[in-house]
Amino acid sequence: MKRFLRKTVYAGIIALAACTPKVNKVEKQTLAMSATDPVMNKFITNLMSKMTIDEKIGQLNLLTGGDAVTGTKVNSNIEQKIKNGEVGGFFSLATPQKIRKAQELAVQETRLKIPLIFGMDVIHGYKTTFPIPLGLACSWDMDLIEKTAKIAAQEASADGLNWTFSPMVDVSRDPRWGRVSEGNGEDPFLGAEIAKAMVKGYQGDDLSKANTLMACVKHFALYGASEAGKDYNTVDMSKHRMYNEYLLPYKAAVDAGVGSVMTSFNEIDGIPATANKWLVTDLLRKDWKFNGFVVTDYTGINEMVDHGFGNLQEVSAKALEAGVDMDMVGEGFLTTLKKSYQEGKVSIQEIDRACRLVLEAKYKLGLFEDPFKYCDEERAKTEIYTPANLKFAREVAGKSFVLLKNENVLPLKKQGSIALIGPLANTRENMPGTWSVSTDLSKAIAVKEGLENALGTKAKISYAMGTNLLDDEEYQKRATMFGREIPRDNRGKDTMLKEALEIARKSDVIIAVLGESSEMSGESSSRTDIRIPENQQQLLQELLKTGKPVVLVLFTGRPLDLSWEDKHVPAILNVWFGGSETGNAIADVLFGDVNPSGKLSMTFPQNVGQVPLYYNHKNTGRPLEGPWFQKFRSNYLDVTNEPLYPFGYGLSYSPFEITPPKLNKTNFKTGDKIEISVTLSNKGKYDGEEVVQLYIRDMVGSVTRPVKELKGFKKVFLKAGESTNVNFEITEETLKFYNANLDFVAEPGDFKVFVGNSSVHVKEAGFKFE
Repeated sequence: MKRFLRKTVYAGIIALAACTPKVNKVEKQTLAMSATDPVMNKFITNLMSKMTIDEKIGQLNLLTGGDAVTGTKVNSNIEQKIKNGEVGGFFSLATPQKIRKAQELAVQETRLKIPLIFGMDVIHGYKTTFPIPLGLACSWDMDLIEKTAKIAAQEASADGLNWTFSPMVDVSRDPRWGRVSEGNGEDPFLGAEIAKAMVKGYQGDDLSKANTLMACVKHFALYGASEAGKDYNTVDMSKHRMYNEYLLPYKAAVDAGVGSVMTSFNEIDGIPATANKWLVTDLLRKDWKFNGFVVTDYTGINEMVDHGFGNLQEVSAKALEAGVDMDMVGEGFLTTLKKSYQEGKVSIQEIDRACRLVLEAKYKLGLFEDPFKYCDEERAKTEIYTPANLKFAREVAGKSFVLLKNENVLPLKKQGSIALIGPLANTRENMPGTWSVSTDLSKAIAVKEGLENALGTKAKISYAMGTNLLDDEEYQKRATMFGREIPRDNRGKDTMLKEALEIARKSDVIIAVLGESSEMSGESSSRTDIRIPENQQQLLQELLKTGKPVVLVLFTGRPLDLSWEDKHVPAILNVWFGGSETGNAIADVLFGDVNPSGKLSMTFPQNVGQVPLYYNHKNTGRPLEGPWFQKFRSNYLDVTNEPLYPFGYGLSYSPFEITPPKLNKTNFKTGDKIEISVTLSNKGKYDGEEVVQLYIRDMVGSVTRPVKELKGFKKVFLKAGESTNVNFEITEETLKFYNANLDFVAEPGDFKVFVGNSSVHVKEAGFKFE
């Protein structure tokens, strides 16, 4: 019966689209924007010839199903809207049963039987959850990152979904912004490599396959540069800076074939991104040749009213004119576009363009051929949260952790007595991290559980919370939303501290599990104070006074000010939020079963006053000469210019050595290349991985150039005592940048090349491009 229904629906659509009208001017314009698939173009053209303007506008309306709401507004009267042909797709509605019900309404009870598209915020895994993106980026492992997206697509598509609002590739240099947790850090080159890997992982080689998702790169554009690190805030920068420092990851996703793009909440040059024609049409479509569809962020059109950009009808028309194709949740298109068309404020060409691109996405996903292809209940039973996926999630988490400090404390031995203390030591719900909307929080592995799994009867674990997450109960409520509660202990601070210290004094080592809860970072979770909460730091101070070795296991969704901790705590392991297998992965690293190899994808400042702080900054006319203060130089009175932990930094249980770079030549021309070689050696007693990083500096340019730019990296595994050669190439493409005219050029002159294991710990050589 199901197979018969599918064939009947498809036959009905073909019959309705049987007549091929003469291609008019409107269709020529929209065909030029489409992918070069004549069969698809003919099919969509025929279908659209049968559609009324109301049905076309209906395709531009994206509603929320309410399972995982990510904004303040939800839609109503959904079933009737589907029957009326007023809905193009849903997000945050999952499971084959729910999606089948909605899809049946669309293909059985509407005139044209056009299927719906179903999306969700599948950000760092679906049910099986991987580290938050900022942590995942610290693996510097593109094959591994691609596989996480592939598994996420496999699981999500098995549960009925075919579209994800990921990857988020916003470059950000401000750790106050909560959404740094959802991105890849401060560097455009690393961000671009991750963007490509994620798109490939989600979409595979054929979107019509039932185990892929259409990706949606976001937030276009510049969202990570919001003023004051405050979410949804204004962005203002030169186009020169946009092109050289912020746009590369978005373009990399487009070049990788991403199927859709989401606009950002911020304004650019005084015009909100959702109505910015230069951004969406001139740059994205014309310059970058993007031929997918553009969707707003959650109520992005409606919010332009508060920007002071017009009433709902006016801003909806401006968004359509700018090149936006789908309206998420706000229903501004649905309720105003026909009126604007009748009043001559929008054209049928603009409505047709948007409708065509949405229909093309459904065609590419194979939904016209089989609207129920993602509603296989057997897949949902067997392909989600599998042992193999969980095993891989554990591996990925271990590779994302960054060892920030280690004074001969780690790895720990599986013996003796261990004091496990802290408000984050026994909370499953916080392990997956922010933006894990579809995972089962109760199945995540807490730190306490992971240590118990690793130790069995080999060592004794004694646990105490020691302090609440935050002293301020109302603040804690804001920081533990969406089911991430950490029950408060109301016995009083002194009682809790006394209990923790008694346990600590009787133990051989103390593991202090401190930092942020998962919802202290993420959307609408900006912070002005980026230190560990004061009450947690007070607990840490008292634990250190016991004289026992202390390991700080740090949870965070952003770079923190750890200047006090770095000075006083002998070992610090930054675990971000590691996903479903966090607890097990932490145990793997703490006890040496896994050698940490993560490298920071974002700079950690000495204090918030240094923000924004990033490695690829410009020089000034008065650069600081030396490490400390000089009058009339670019520096501070109270701290040095240096970060606490630089971009690319991360320790291992084994010391690795990198020789100075050897160049096969010191001059090269267009069409030629320079080969660079270093020898990497594992000088320790543990097998491990090291990330060898290549940076360049253009010494003189027609516009000023950064002091360093990442241009390559390789993650290399070596057994204890082993050595190997690591090679890089520099070509003319490596040297290109956007000049004052926004031409992408390589200019002749002198360059420096740096190779090392962080942006600071490097060895250099020089060459000339002629």
